[in-house]
Amino acid sequence: MAAESGTRVAVEGMTLADLAEALSGHRPPWETLIQHVAIDSRTCEAGDLFIALPGERADGHQYVGDAFRRGAIAALVHQEVSEGAMMVDLERGPWPEFLAFPVCFRVSRTLDALHRWAMWWRARFPVRVIGITGSVGKTSTKELTWAILSRRYETLKTEGNLNSEIGLPLMLLRLTPRHQRAVLEMGMYARGEIAALCAIARPVIGVVTMVGPVHLERLGSMETIAAAKAELVEALPEDGVAVLNRDDPYVRAMAERTRARVFFYGLDPEADLWADEIVSEGLEGIRFDLHYRSETFRRVRVSLLGRHSVHTALRAIAVGLLEGLTWEEIFAGLRDRRAQLRLVAVPGLRGSIILDDTYNASPPSMLAALNLLAELDGRKIAVLGDMLELGAYEIEGHRLVGGRAGVVADLLITVGPRARIIAQEAMAVGLPPHRVWNCGSNQEAIEVLRQILEPGDVVLVKGSRGLHMEEIVNALCEG
Repeated sequence: MAAESGTRVAVEGMTLADLAEALSGHRPPWETLIQHVAIDSRTCEAGDLFIALPGERADGHQYVGDAFRRGAIAALVHQEVSEGAMMVDLERGPWPEFLAFPVCFRVSRTLDALHRWAMWWRARFPVRVIGITGSVGKTSTKELTWAILSRRYETLKTEGNLNSEIGLPLMLLRLTPRHQRAVLEMGMYARGEIAALCAIARPVIGVVTMVGPVHLERLGSMETIAAAKAELVEALPEDGVAVLNRDDPYVRAMAERTRARVFFYGLDPEADLWADEIVSEGLEGIRFDLHYRSETFRRVRVSLLGRHSVHTALRAIAVGLLEGLTWEEIFAGLRDRRAQLRLVAVPGLRGSIILDDTYNASPPSMLAALNLLAELDGRKIAVLGDMLELGAYEIEGHRLVGGRAGVVADLLITVGPRARIIAQEAMAVGLPPHRVWNCGSNQEAIEVLRQILEPGDVVLVKGSRGLHMEEIVNALCEG
């Protein structure tokens, strides 16, 4: 086990000598290749390097022995471990000519060492980095941007949720000489975190999606959230480009906080790239008219669900234009089915359709998902869970979602204590009480759905990541 779960990334052409040089400036003759870098000992295999990171519930130093037993050849540590392994002070030396495996490399702090290692590795390659941040829409933007850029360039993209102070450095260790572009999500929980990620990744294009009350409990105000997100555009070089949502006043104001060129996108004709005549075609996606300078493209089709997804398309198109792609390449990228989009429609029990949007939730993303549900045919069932970390906005945010759910949904199932506010507000705006279920767990919600589902039902499942509502989707897909 380890401090964080489930993270192991493959690296290519990286040796233990590279690690030593990155952290000390000294290059010993250690040409042993590292196969993977892992922060969860349970994922370790032969040839891996394990990083012992302290976590909220456990300390990775407790699992160095487990990593070695599974085949790891080395561990990065910042305290003594009693595993009988060779110990080398990687930052101060001495650096022996030969290593005895397994070996523990001692550093002053493992997280700092990971950051310095990733910064050193990234500096070896002339890759152009595109950073993406915002309260919602980062992952779908990353996926579609990657699909477009991949039409011409060898492009690295963030895997899973590796967008944090741990995840982003791990992703940068995956860079190889083949990569020409890297599309990286940048998440944050506090001020200064995105600035730190930018110092490591050195983005030349920064994309900001929108500012919403995600992490409001931690940051205290929308203005503080906006300031934290603005760290991306503040870090851009003078010859970089800030791609900003003109429709969001918080994001639009970031134009004053960057020395880079500003490229606006949105629904406002004053934007550099804008869209109108947006039409939802249900589960087939959306179409819209696209405008850029003197050019207009009619009835552009994208297989993204919901009218709100036009902003995702505009962000990805903007990056494609800035990176010199042709319209033919951009439109081909928009049609690329390899993009792993978060909101997907999957077949469910008894001929129902499940809208799986379980990755996370905030009031803006909940409302967007409900608006998509409203656009679809069939009986509409909303399964909505708690939205976490809303702070002082918790009651208002849940009431806002409940008001919309009461108008859109034919049936409403809520999961969690906070989501009861959603149910109460839905009934207050007219949804009959016999069509509302308050559930205390995912399993309870699954049992309700198994009783009520009918052919043609469309079921939206959405809640904060901490509720693990993918359990509901999995149960309905398995029948």
